[in-house]
Amino acid sequence: MAETLFGVHAVRALLETTPEMVLKIVVAESRDDKRLQSLLQQAKQLGLRIEYKERRVLDQMTDGAVHQGIVAEVKALPTLREDFLEDLLAKTPEPFLLVLDGITDPHNLGACLRTADAAGVNAVIVPKDKSASLNATARKVACGAAERVPLIYVTNLARTLRLLKDNDIWIIGTAGEATQSIYQAPLIGKLALVMGAEGEGMRRLTREHCDTLVNIPMQGSVSSLNVSVATGVSLFEALRQRLAAQVS
Repeated sequence: MAETLFGVHAVRALLETTPEMVLKIVVAESRDDKRLQSLLQQAKQLGLRIEYKERRVLDQMTDGAVHQGIVAEVKALPTLREDFLEDLLAKTPEPFLLVLDGITDPHNLGACLRTADAAGVNAVIVPKDKSASLNATARKVACGAAERVPLIYVTNLARTLRLLKDNDIWIIGTAGEATQSIYQAPLIGKLALVMGAEGEGMRRLTREHCDTLVNIPMQGSVSSLNVSVATGVSLFEALRQRLAAQVS
């Protein structure tokens, strides 16, 4: 089954990381500039099929989204389930995981995947029924990370968190009312960082399965951060500590 990915940056990232996912590239006949030509030259060198269509055809392919004159038809990503997570835990000495509890905005899902890739996260875990799908918008925002970072859909998030505990993974949840700052918490070793939904935070059962809760200190009048921004702050504090632990 084919899906669409659109936008210059998203398509370029795909060609640089997983060109084997591309079935064909469709370009608007009216689009002709140096940035696009260099991308098409790269596609030709990879032996990819390129078609030129009227812009309205690309509009239809993307449901009117901003496609910047280029759309790639790509292979659908496989849906990963609990068995993939179990295999990953068995072969990864110190898993570094991100759990997203009910992120329903595909822009935020894509941004979290992109940050997770940059921070070296081994996998992102989401509940099957309480999460945005990995659609074209999410993949575009992820800018290639959706093809590199495993996104695992689980049926029961609480049960999955118990599985992580059974594998000696320390689970840290983020919550505004927590008394400990994320900068005070140890974020090394086997770790799962849990981020709550936009506006609502973690659900009660998710919160109860965390080993500890931390907050991101806020200095201004704003009471909270966008979930993708908060994820970036948290993941890179964890990465800072993990890199420091390697050289100490």
